[in-house]
Amino acid sequence: MDIEKANAETTQRMMEARPVLVGMGKAIEVIPGMRENLLLHAGPPITWGRASGPMRGAITGALIFEGKAKDEAEAQALVESGKIELEPCHHHQSVGPMAGITSPSMEVYILENKTHGNFSYSNLNEGYGKVLRYGAYSKEVLDRLRWMQEEMAPVLKKAIEMSGGIDLRALLSESLQMGDEGHNRNKAGSILFTKNLAPYIVKSTKDSELAAKILQFMGDNALTVLNPVMAACKGEAGRGSSSWPEVLLHENPLGS
Repeated sequence: MDIEKANAETTQRMMEARPVLVGMGKAIEVIPGMRENLLLHAGPPITWGRASGPMRGAITGALIFEGKAKDEAEAQALVESGKIELEPCHHHQSVGPMAGITSPSMEVYILENKTHGNFSYSNLNEGYGKVLRYGAYSKEVLDRLRWMQEEMAPVLKKAIEMSGGIDLRALLSESLQMGDEGHNRNKAGSILFTKNLAPYIVKSTKDSELAAKILQFMGDNALTVLNPVMAACKGEAGRGSSSWPEVLLHENPLGS
C-alpha cells in the first residue's frame, strides 16, 4: 500500500473517530503490555544515557513514587542494570506530555474510540510548576502525586463512570470555537471538562471538602484536559485493538 493511499485511509479513520473518556484504572491493569518493572515514557526509545535531564528526573521521581528507588543514583543503577525497563508510551497505546512517565501503579484515563473499537490511555495532569513531567521529584511533587492517586482518582473514576463517558471530540469542537487549539491553550477545554464532570464528582463522594478540593484542583489547572485529549488523538486512527493502524506510515518519532 503506497503512502498516499495509506494517508488517505488514515485521515478518513480520524474523521470518523469518536474518542470517549470511559473510565480510569491502574496502568498495570489496563495498559497493554504494562509490567511491574516497566516505565512508559514520552518520545522515541531511549536509554538512561540518552535521556534528557527532565526525563531522568521524571524516571527518578516515578521510581521513588513506586518505592523502587530512593534517589537518582539508585534510579540510574536500576535502569542501567536492566531491572527497570524503559519503553515509549507509543508502543503501548498511551501518551504522556513533556517528559511524561507512566509507572505501573499510576491511575490512567481510558479512552475508547467508539467508531473503531480501540482504546488509548494517558496519565493525569499534575498542573503547573514543579511537576514530574518537567523532571521534578521533590516531596511536594510526590505528595501531590500520591494525593491524586489515593484521593482524587477514585472519585474521578466513579464520576466518569456515572457520567456515561465524556465525548472528547464534541468537547474539542466546542473548545476550538472558544479559542483553544487543543494542546497548549486548553483553558476553555479544561473548563468544559470540569463542568461536565462537576455534578458527578459531587455525587461520587460524601466528603464535600474532598469534592471541593478536586474541583478547585481541576478548575485552577488550565491543562486538566490536555492528557485525555492527547489520548483521544492517539486513538483516533486506530482499528480493532491496535493503537495505530498498519496503514499509518507517518508517525512523529519525537511526539509525546
